[in-house]
Amino acid sequence: MSGFDERKGAAMKKFELDAEQEFKAGARRNKLLGLWAAPLIGHKDADAYAKEVIKSDFEEAGDMDVFRKVKADLDKAGASITDVDLRTKMDALMEEARVQIAEG
Repeated sequence: MSGFDERKGAAMKKFELDAEQEFKAGARRNKLLGLWAAPLIGHKDADAYAKEVIKSDFEEAGDMDVFRKVKADLDKAGASITDVDLRTKMDALMEEARVQIAEG
């Protein structure tokens, strides 16, 4: 195998690993978001709500499906969380999730 092929293979492997890590971090972020939002909406079972949030992420690419679900639930419960506050929380939890995934 040539040096080019070896570098190409290594780059592909890194890309795959990075994509897998980002997928795991997204799922972890969604769980953390559900656990955070559950008491704000009055959901008695935070783990069950977190699973609902995780499932909502499979509706479309990106995280707008998760945002819409949690925002609608917060609005329905009368929680005074703005779109900006929710997006900021989601971003912070994504960073926390990435750290957790990287640490194992």
